[in-house]
Amino acid sequence: MKYGFVIDNRKCIGCHACTTACKSEHQVPVGVNRTWVKQVEKGIFPDTRRLFSVMRCNHCTDAPCVEICPVEALFVREDGIVDFNKDRCIGCKSCMQACPYDALYIDPDTSTAAKCNYCSHRVDIGLEPACVNVCPEHAIISGDMENPNTEIAQLLSRQQTKVRKPEKGTVPNLFYIDADDASLVPTATAKDGQYLWSGQSLGVGHFAKAAEKMAFSNGDVVQALLERDNAVTAKELAKNGAAKSVELMMGKARRAYDVADKGILWGWEVSAYVWTKAIAAGAFLVPFLAWAFGLATVNPMVQWIGIGLGLLFLAITGILLIKDLDRPDRFLSVLFRPQWNSWLTKGGYAITLYGGLLTLLGAATWLGWKGLVMPVMWLTGVTAVVVAIYTAFLFAQAKGRDFWQSPTLALHMLIHSFMAGAAVFGILNLFMEGSENWLLFIKNTMLVSSGINLFVMLIELTITHPTEDAKRTVDMILKGRYKNTFWFGVLCFGNILPIAILFFAGANSIMLAIAGIIILIGIYLTENIWVEAPQRIPLS
Repeated sequence: MKYGFVIDNRKCIGCHACTTACKSEHQVPVGVNRTWVKQVEKGIFPDTRRLFSVMRCNHCTDAPCVEICPVEALFVREDGIVDFNKDRCIGCKSCMQACPYDALYIDPDTSTAAKCNYCSHRVDIGLEPACVNVCPEHAIISGDMENPNTEIAQLLSRQQTKVRKPEKGTVPNLFYIDADDASLVPTATAKDGQYLWSGQSLGVGHFAKAAEKMAFSNGDVVQALLERDNAVTAKELAKNGAAKSVELMMGKARRAYDVADKGILWGWEVSAYVWTKAIAAGAFLVPFLAWAFGLATVNPMVQWIGIGLGLLFLAITGILLIKDLDRPDRFLSVLFRPQWNSWLTKGGYAITLYGGLLTLLGAATWLGWKGLVMPVMWLTGVTAVVVAIYTAFLFAQAKGRDFWQSPTLALHMLIHSFMAGAAVFGILNLFMEGSENWLLFIKNTMLVSSGINLFVMLIELTITHPTEDAKRTVDMILKGRYKNTFWFGVLCFGNILPIAILFFAGANSIMLAIAGIIILIGIYLTENIWVEAPQRIPLS
C-alpha cells in the first residue's frame, strides 16, 4: 500500500478551496499553509494564460526530511504517508532545509514544524483528505497507487504525468497531469517582485519581518530587477522606458499569486556556531598537530590554553545551537531521543564526546596520569576532526539547498578549523611567551591553511555545478548581492591580506596577532555567505 496524490491541471480552476479546507481541517494559522495554489501567467498581452499548481508535501518514498530530523518527529507510515509528531519537534528547521519542495513551515502557535500529513486521521477511518472532498472539479485525486482498482492507479497508468524536481532522487508521490515547467520549476519565475500577496509579511513567527511594498512605476520595476541581481535587464528597462518594461515583463512567465517567502531559516546563529565550532576544534588541533608530528615544542601552557579554549568555544557553540531552536526547551531530545541517520544527532554526540574528552585530558594532565594522556590525546584529536567537519554532512542532508551538496565542504570546514586555531594562538602570543619554533609553526600553519583555503574556495566556486540552483548561488556570490562581501571581505581582506602580512613580516608576534584577527573575520564572513546565500534560492 502506498498513498499518493494526482493533481489534474486540466480541471483545476484556482479556486483555493483546497487551501481553505486544509486550514479549516487542521486549524492552520494565518501566514502559513500546508496546501496552497501557485498561479503563474505566461504570454504577451492579450495572448496570456494563467497556470494553477497545487503545492504541498510530496510524501516522498525517500523523504530527506525524515532522514535529517534528529528526534524522529517526522516518520514514514506503512502506507507511505509522511507524518509528523509535533510533540517531539525541537524546531531546528533542518527538515525545512532538507525538503526540496518547500512543504514544511514553523507553526507560529507551537513553534514546531508542520506540513501536509495527507489528513492521516481521516485516512485511518476510511475518509479521503479534506482537500479532495472539497475540490469542486475533482482536480485532486488521492488513493492507494499500488491498488490497480483505484482511480489514482488507473490515472497514473493512462496519463502522462510530471513530478517536481525528479533529479533530487526523493521519488515523490505527488503527480501532475498537464503540468507546465513555468509553474513547477521554482527558478522559472522570480520569487521576488510584484504579484498578488507579495506585499504580505515575509514569513511568520521566528522569521517575521515587514515586506517591501513597491508600486508599478517604471522606476520601481527597475529597482526590483536590480535587487534581483538582473542588472542587464534593469538597464534595458531604464533605457527603453515604461512601455518596453511591461512588454519585457509580460513576455516571460511571472508569478501572479503565491505564498509568503519563509526568509532565511538558518540565520546568524548558524553562521556564528560554525565559526565558534571551528575555533573550538582548531584550538586543540593546532597544538596537537605540532605535538603528534614533532613540528614544534608545545609547552604545558599552550596545552592548557588549547584545552581551555576548546571547552569555552564548545560551550558558546552549544549556546548558539540551542538559541537557534524554536523549541529550546526540548534540546536534550537530540541526545535522549536520537534519530541516528541525522547528522545533527551525530554532531550533538560528537560535541558532547569532545567536551568530555577535553575535560578528561585536563584531569589526566593535572593529576599526572601519564599512561592515560597519550591515548586520550589521540582520541581527542580524532574527535576534534569530526566536530570540525560534521556540519558539512548535515548540510549535505539538506537536499533542498544544492550548493551545500559540494564534495569539498568537509575539507572547507576542516581547513577553517586549522586557520581559526592558528589565528587564535597568533593573537594569544602577544600575552604569552612562546619558543621561536612555536611562533614559526603558528605562522606557517596560518600561511599553509590560508593558501589551501583559497584553493578549496576556487574549486567550490568554479567546479561544474550540476543544477541551476547551485549555479545561481555561485552567481549570487560572485556577481550578485554578496559580490562585495566576497571579493573585498573574504578574498582580499580575509585571505590575501593576512597571507601578505605573514609572508613579509616574519615570525613577529604583533604581525601574527594582526593576521590572526583578520583571518578570524574572514572565516566568519565566508561562513555567513556559505550559510545564507543558498537559502535565497526559492524552493517553490
